[in-house]
Amino acid sequence: MTPRTLVLLRHAQAEPENGLGDAQRPLSGHGRRQAAALGPVLAAEVGHLDATLVSSALRTTETYKLVASGWDGAPEADVRDELYEAGPRDVLAVLAELPDDVRRVLVVGHEPTTSALAHLLDGERSTLAEMVSLGMSTANAAVLEVPVPWAELGRSTARLVTVLRPEL
Repeated sequence: MTPRTLVLLRHAQAEPENGLGDAQRPLSGHGRRQAAALGPVLAAEVGHLDATLVSSALRTTETYKLVASGWDGAPEADVRDELYEAGPRDVLAVLAELPDDVRRVLVVGHEPTTSALAHLLDGERSTLAEMVSLGMSTANAAVLEVPVPWAELGRSTARLVTVLRPEL
């Protein structure tokens, strides 16, 4: 059976706190360029997506909109409030709900959850996973190979394949 693919994307660079609250921080100009540049990189590496789960924060929804604009066939975002303040276990709970026929999933979220989850899932404890455990930069995406059903995803059940960055 072909392994599943999980892509954990940290949102692109956002503006500083704007008085409207953290959830309403928009992308900066640099962040918009990052997200637009990342779309074709992800499309080339990952190919077709079956689902995209996106935190309800403005910066994550804007990130995905721009990423998807450079990715033919990118699915509509499934925007989830529970992903805004989610920890790694919370994201795993959301992923566990996915149907078995979903093979490739993108999750657009926040730090430190993105890097912590990528590190938690990597069963090889690779040098790349150790680097990711220190944190992921904005608009960076960890691509993991998942050989188990989504409901069985947990500590050391996947393999971190690569970390993708926008080419600016």
